[in-house]
Amino acid sequence: MGPPGAGKGTHAKIMSERYGVVHLATGDLLRANVKAGNELGRQAKAIMEKGELVPDVLVIQMIRERLAEKDAKAGFILDGFPRTVAQAEALKKMLQDLQLKLDAVLDFKVSEKVVLDRLSGRRVCPECNANYHIRNIPPQKEGICDQCGTRLIQRKDDKPETVLERLKVYEAKTAPLIDFYKKSGLLRTLNGDLDVEPLQAELGQLS
Repeated sequence: MGPPGAGKGTHAKIMSERYGVVHLATGDLLRANVKAGNELGRQAKAIMEKGELVPDVLVIQMIRERLAEKDAKAGFILDGFPRTVAQAEALKKMLQDLQLKLDAVLDFKVSEKVVLDRLSGRRVCPECNANYHIRNIPPQKEGICDQCGTRLIQRKDDKPETVLERLKVYEAKTAPLIDFYKKSGLLRTLNGDLDVEPLQAELGQLS
């Protein structure tokens, strides 16, 4: 959990490789559907570009199908889901049906200044979804993806005006999850303003 730009995706990728489990990034899965041009993708596209949350029914359907796949049985890290209490309730039932469970919920606390700095400098590869930052994680060749050689782009939802709208949406719809997971005893709070290495050190201590 955490607002846009908190570092969820970066740390989830590192941890998934460390523990050998699947990294399920809602944003990546949604963008894949948008690129495929299927029904879910068409419905999600306009909503995502405005910085709003995709409706629960669409996200829940996508996650349910993904968690039912064989590779998720060995373990998974959810990145960007759940984002509402309704999604959390649906996830709880979903995991019970699949005989899976959550070990922890990580809440990345991050300041608005840091969020704006991170997202305004973020660049992504439209082909392989690799993430970069113009200062913190620059590609070897400016503007070009290290992995596949595609020209990097700035997503519409990473522009400052959209980021501010996304933060408002987060506070209104996602922050109530903190109480939900506090009551379950699963919540662990982390300082999302930290750079990658010191925050990874904190994450290592949690495990």
